[in-house]
Amino acid sequence: MTDVSHLFMFFAAALLLAITPGPGIFYVAARTLAGGRGEGIASSLGTGLGGMVHVVAGAVGVSAIVLASAELFTALKLAGAAYLVWLGIRTIISARRDGASVLEGGAVAPPVGPRRAFREGVLVEALNPKTAAFFLAFVPQFVDVAAGSVALQFVVLGFVSVVLNTLGDLVAVVLAWRVRQGAAARPRLISRLRQSSGWAMIALGVGLSLARRPAH
Repeated sequence: MTDVSHLFMFFAAALLLAITPGPGIFYVAARTLAGGRGEGIASSLGTGLGGMVHVVAGAVGVSAIVLASAELFTALKLAGAAYLVWLGIRTIISARRDGASVLEGGAVAPPVGPRRAFREGVLVEALNPKTAAFFLAFVPQFVDVAAGSVALQFVVLGFVSVVLNTLGDLVAVVLAWRVRQGAAARPRLISRLRQSSGWAMIALGVGLSLARRPAH
């Protein structure tokens, strides 16, 4: 791929997609509201790595195989949806428990921590077949068969897309962190924000469970 105008078109399209609010942005914002800036950043990096799983899988053809099989697509979709719903339920329960503890003068349970948030971010994105569908539908449009290794081009372009998406997620983390900081002196509001973030995760999980396999 040596055509500069072609590369510019890809970058512009990838940037536009990165800044458009989607499930990834809403997920990392929810994690930030629930656990703070550190968890939000870790979740963003985790979803970025999960995205690269799909990029590499797409380059070697695994994603195409999954998307071609209704059974495999459904299994991956339901696993990802169930995981998101479980994370949301856990967040809501924790927020309610901590809110009651604060009212009674007790201690608040610590956040799950950046390491766990990172791992969960990887799983959330890696178990999302819609991400695989996105890369298989978007990236090949900018691959030049005559320019060399198609797989290598797919990985490079996919990596650029993942980086832009991650940067967009990090902006969402900063904005969500500011909202959380503004509510820091109001424990009840923090509890409500955390519960809302949990419901957002559940909604994302339900949305993922309803995803349809792309038509061929």
